[in-house]
Amino acid sequence: MRGGADGSARGSYPRGRRFESCPRHFFPAAGRPGGFTREAVGRFTVVLEFIMQMYKVLNEDGSPCHGGTGVWPLPNGEPGEWVEVTGTIVACERGLHLCRREDLIGWLGPSIYRAEHDGEMIESGGKVVVRRARLVSRVAAWNDRTAREFACRCVRETPLADGRTVWDLLTDDRSRSAVVIAERFARGEATPAELSAAWDAARAAARAAARAAAWAAAWDAARAAAWAAAWDAAWAAAWAACGARDAAWAARAAAWAARDARAAAWDAQTDMLCEMLDIG
Repeated sequence: MRGGADGSARGSYPRGRRFESCPRHFFPAAGRPGGFTREAVGRFTVVLEFIMQMYKVLNEDGSPCHGGTGVWPLPNGEPGEWVEVTGTIVACERGLHLCRREDLIGWLGPSIYRAEHDGEMIESGGKVVVRRARLVSRVAAWNDRTAREFACRCVRETPLADGRTVWDLLTDDRSRSAVVIAERFARGEATPAELSAAWDAARAAARAAARAAAWAAAWDAARAAAWAAAWDAAWAAAWAACGARDAAWAARAAAWAARDARAAAWDAQTDMLCEMLDIG
């Protein structure tokens, strides 16, 4: 492997966006008698650009922030050098891990780069693993301010299954105030001391809510924050409330509802992020 980036930052795969540049071997017939016309190649390039755009999330120095070793060559006006691994590529073991559009929110970190790959690629759950890749350019819009504003938007706008948003789960003014202060801090309108005090108050509100046995709201918040537990929770609740036969059907219905809600929330947050970063 070259560049020491074997197995670094995990990625995933979404609906795609721009690919910035397409390898020439995609168009072997271009420019030859009987091959693609220039116009056809142009139209085909647009399709490939929509499908193939990938991203890499790293620390500021190019080192992985989601596991792995080595440092990626960073772009500086021009794409960084190609990084390549040898041997059989295996997700989480050997290969270069990239993500696509709709998985970005699952792998956010200090910096986001547009990336391109060449050669072998495999998809494994929430990852795309490739043999050869390079960083094309940094997504400049992703910075500390954007990260804070995105987090606040997720609270205010992420939809829940019942039509509410996560913001509606914040029934204590101290919790809502923490979001407002975070937004002001991101814009440079609040001090670090104000931000710290707001979060201390929000944590106190959370502890008070738990002590006050506001379990219904706490359960909704926990479910919104831990979708992975939806199946087990739905099954346990249904089994306790129904007979064995009815429990199976109730659990299945509840689990599918949770999955649908999770998908809607994920899509909404992805759209928010891409709008803020102007990446489609």
